[in-house]
Amino acid sequence: MAARPVRRATAALITGALALATAACTNPGSDTAGTGGPKDSAVVGIAYEPDTLSPLLGYGKDGNSKIFDGLLAFDADMKLRPALARTLPHISDGGLTYTYTLRDDVTFSDGAPFTSKDVVFTYRTILDPKTNNPSRTELDALKSVEAVGDDTVVFRLKYPYAPFAERTVHAIAPEHVAARQDVNTGAFTTHPIGTGPYVLTGWSKGEKLTFKANPKYWNGAPAVKRFTMAIIKDDDVRATRLRAGDLDGAILPPNLAAGFQNDKAKRTYAARTYDYRTVTLPTHNPVAGDTAVRRALDIAVDRQTMVDKILEGAGKPAYGPVPTDSPWFAQGTERRHDLAGAQKILDEAGWKPGPDGVRAKNGVRASFPLWYLSGDKLRQDHALAYASDARKAGIEIKTQAGTWEVIEPRMKTDAVLAGGGAPGDPDFDQYLLLKSTLAGDGFNNMARYDNKAVDRALEDGRRTNDPAKRKAAYDTVQRELVKNPGYTFLTHIDHLYVVNDAWTSDAKGAPLTTQVEPHDHGLAAGPWWNVEAWQPKKTGDTKK
Repeated sequence: MAARPVRRATAALITGALALATAACTNPGSDTAGTGGPKDSAVVGIAYEPDTLSPLLGYGKDGNSKIFDGLLAFDADMKLRPALARTLPHISDGGLTYTYTLRDDVTFSDGAPFTSKDVVFTYRTILDPKTNNPSRTELDALKSVEAVGDDTVVFRLKYPYAPFAERTVHAIAPEHVAARQDVNTGAFTTHPIGTGPYVLTGWSKGEKLTFKANPKYWNGAPAVKRFTMAIIKDDDVRATRLRAGDLDGAILPPNLAAGFQNDKAKRTYAARTYDYRTVTLPTHNPVAGDTAVRRALDIAVDRQTMVDKILEGAGKPAYGPVPTDSPWFAQGTERRHDLAGAQKILDEAGWKPGPDGVRAKNGVRASFPLWYLSGDKLRQDHALAYASDARKAGIEIKTQAGTWEVIEPRMKTDAVLAGGGAPGDPDFDQYLLLKSTLAGDGFNNMARYDNKAVDRALEDGRRTNDPAKRKAAYDTVQRELVKNPGYTFLTHIDHLYVVNDAWTSDAKGAPLTTQVEPHDHGLAAGPWWNVEAWQPKKTGDTKK
């Protein structure tokens, strides 16, 4: 998908926000500053750092990790293409067997050859219950994986799982390194070795990650030779450093990105996303867990105003994890803003207004806390708007900022302004978010949502290849969320990137592009999803 250049900054990602572009004037290692010769370094600013760089623990599961490769990869249009595999898989046995033939010209960054044994080791280790991989259930369909010689891998499934090929963009780890140490705590988690276009050269926790190009990369050595991921949690600080030249590009909230609209040396790109903001309504909270309160909040919230005022139009109202422009969206599940209707629901359920306007029922005040991540302006703005809308219905929501270390222990009973979303198959969006058996499993099912009809539909959706049956299953999920919304979905957010206009996406001079993006951002988001293919602009090229 081509990136959409825009003149005015209108949207942003907060969790996992990054920045990247050409060499900054103050970046050690930059070849030239200002208008000199060609540059081969890049600076990246991120809002948070990953917990691990090990594919065995979940890093690179959605592709584009840059340190690693998967058997397959997504192109600019989110279509699967071969990567470590020579071709797309051969599917047989009624969709139960996937056979991949591997490239024979790939080595890991330490020089060791890549073979089928590495693929088998990676997937078997992920499925091992002793491995602390929070996304293991995404491979629930996988029954076995076997090597046939050095160049063939055969996956056998328990049931026909329609999006299995998309799961094989997962990064592959080297058996000869990772198998020799503790999978959860070994050095590989912070000093990875992969087959990707870049090699990690340093990780100063809380400060930065540094990388260099892999000169022996099987798909050609990148022109961007060095870059740094500076950890900048605060949006304002990230924008300030971009303006000062410490960063050459950034992803920013709308109001901050708008400050660069007249900068002729930079270009702004908007990427479509599945990224949503939602409020968890914990089942174990006596107020947020009440179905009437949940239903009331679902229509008391003014989503369109959030899109207009907070996102400045670069986004759309969210009624669930599936965007309204997705073919998987269940038409008719849109919820209109209806304050009077919300008040009626609460009245009929016995939640009566008190002297201060806050409702109560059986001595319990309709009040609960709502946490958002410190320094995350978009989450803060969403939280404050949500609390304001709720107060009009007689529900008191106390917004509080904190780090994830503070928030996570409180998620069982306190609401959280959360984010999520994954492009592609609806199973990717919904299973980890809503399956009752995953309640309390880290950041999976944060609200501890428990709906048996949803559980059945989620299983039906992932256990058939029949498109009509799958559509019916995910329609059921979305309609059940209308009846009992364990989350209040607020907005789907487009991502804006401000990037120095000094690179093209290939040697032919094509403009930079973006992919449809998830919520969670790693190294390869935004216009730099294919940074290994970037080329410096030739002298005389101008902004178009």
